[in-house]
Amino acid sequence: MITLTFPRDITDKIVKELQRAGLREIGGILLAEHVGTNHFVVREVSAHRLGTFASFVRRIEEALGRLRRFFEDTQHQYSRYNYIGEWHSHPSFEAEPSATDDSSMRDIALDPKVGAHFVVLVVVKLDSRGLLLGSVHTYLPDGSKHAGRLDVCAS
Repeated sequence: MITLTFPRDITDKIVKELQRAGLREIGGILLAEHVGTNHFVVREVSAHRLGTFASFVRRIEEALGRLRRFFEDTQHQYSRYNYIGEWHSHPSFEAEPSATDDSSMRDIALDPKVGAHFVVLVVVKLDSRGLLLGSVHTYLPDGSKHAGRLDVCAS
């Protein structure tokens, strides 16, 4: 089981993006540091704001630029710092992956061009008090999906 930690600055950024988006779905990529066995801390996220009530649009070109900068900033230490997956919101639904989400993430995990050992999907939403709720799931190249633990550091 993977444990994914959102430090306070990442939590704050995602909460602000969710507040700005309202009932529109948004999302982005997760760039993380491997800090222990099956434990990763998210260090950067992108936010793609083109969304509707039940979907959002990925902007690959923006994600690639963010990846390049992250790798440069972390001196290309790929075994420690890397793309770990994606996040998106379900403001009007449960903070769990939909069948479409599962299919998209499996496509990434199974893509030999990506070459990932696994990819993570975090689905988030704000509760009635404005606190961040979420779930994390890991997708493996064998097509399997596994629930993980999301640690959110509150502001």
